Amino acid sequence: MAHPTPSTGATGPIAELVARARAAQRTYETWTQEQVDMAVTAAGWAIIEPGRNRELAELAVADTGVGNVDDKIRKNHRKTLGLLRDLKGTPSVGVISEDTATGIVEIARPVGVVCAVTPSTNPGATPANKIINALKGRNAVIVAPSPKGWTTAAKLIEFIHAQFDRIGAPRDLVQLLPSPVNKQSTTELMTLCDLVVATGSQANVRAAYASGTPAFGVGAGNVASIVDETADASLAADRILRSKTFDNATSCSAENSLVVVDAARPGLMAALEARGAVMLDASQKRVLQSLMWPEGRLSAAVIGQSARVIAERAAALDAEGRTGWLAMAERDPRVLMVAEDGVGHDHPFSGEKLSPVLTVYAAPDFDAAAATVERIYGYEGAGHSVGLHSTVAERALRLGLTLPVSRVIVDQPHALATGGNFDNGLPFSLSMGCGTWGKNNFSENMNYRHYLNITRISRPIAERMPTEEDIFGAYFAQHGAT
Repeated sequence: MAHPTPSTGATGPIAELVARARAAQRTYETWTQEQVDMAVTAAGWAIIEPGRNRELAELAVADTGVGNVDDKIRKNHRKTLGLLRDLKGTPSVGVISEDTATGIVEIARPVGVVCAVTPSTNPGATPANKIINALKGRNAVIVAPSPKGWTTAAKLIEFIHAQFDRIGAPRDLVQLLPSPVNKQSTTELMTLCDLVVATGSQANVRAAYASGTPAFGVGAGNVASIVDETADASLAADRILRSKTFDNATSCSAENSLVVVDAARPGLMAALEARGAVMLDASQKRVLQSLMWPEGRLSAAVIGQSARVIAERAAALDAEGRTGWLAMAERDPRVLMVAEDGVGHDHPFSGEKLSPVLTVYAAPDFDAAAATVERIYGYEGAGHSVGLHSTVAERALRLGLTLPVSRVIVDQPHALATGGNFDNGLPFSLSMGCGTWGKNNFSENMNYRHYLNITRISRPIAERMPTEEDIFGAYFAQHGAT
């Protein structure tokens, strides 16, 4: 058995959901690696098939009002295809490694029933990613989507069930928390499952950690990228805008701030503006701030909207500047930029914006740029990632040694690279651990191994006991043996 059935005595529809998942999982854990991989592939094809992919993307945008269809199609396809590539040929059933030198044999075991908490920003791609990883470990999974993402998740699971019917897999391996989803039902599901994997708001992540069930949650995003004096301005601008405009910047991995070394600023700003980014003046910045944080919290009026829509909505708040905003919107800007020098609650542009609004900081040199990023992460985003556009290889190492980040993304479109891409070595994922800096218990990209228990067999090997001299010799030589 993968996990002992809890004797909670719980009853009701959610307890019944979990009971059905347990029954299906007990059957599934007897499957061979070949059968498991077929189930994984079936779930992947459920979302990658072009007609279904488009239907899910269109439904996601229609229901959530966030992002854009074409980019969601790309995200659904690339993130799922990349995950399937990572998993292909990877053992997850029975013995998965043997090390004759240590005498250790590792055996993969399921965790049982997984509660997958997913956000409205990625109502198709994130559930698919969690479902596929859970299936790879011979687990059942129950998705707890955001209320706005429920219909998309339901359609995805309908597609998965149709593929399961083709291969004879139990439908109850993949289920959905019934609508209406609320805090109470999600909390109950977390409590009854064996593992919680939570992506989305920090409230959801904290609830997962507090549920009493083992949990993986991710920290807050608020990515900053440094552009130094050695960077190619055109390439850097291309990468930054490709990242910042993808799916209207709904990704937690999209840049929220650029910290630009003074010597790089003229060339970079010219390149950004030539590609459709617009720098706002001080008056426009004040209006945009009132639109984005009308009551001190980021407004749904801007989350996942295009720069053009945001400009049009700002025009409605700015009687004096209305003409300028509308003229800006007519030019169909790709990104709105604001200059900033402060960090913290009194400077909301220093935080995460989930929209194509980019905050630009100036720094006299690289050291000052790194210090600015550290200030930003002291406010929000610690543990996640930092971007670097530079030809000085040593600078990436310096950031990795000194900043509170789990990833340093060098010369890449950050939002596309952080969760794995076909031209870097990071695992494909939509859930990035942020380590203890981000109050997480892991710092890598979440992958199938997080959905496994590992049993280890230990056999005797030749003794390798050191002498005291081996261990303490250098210490004694320098400080004495007393």
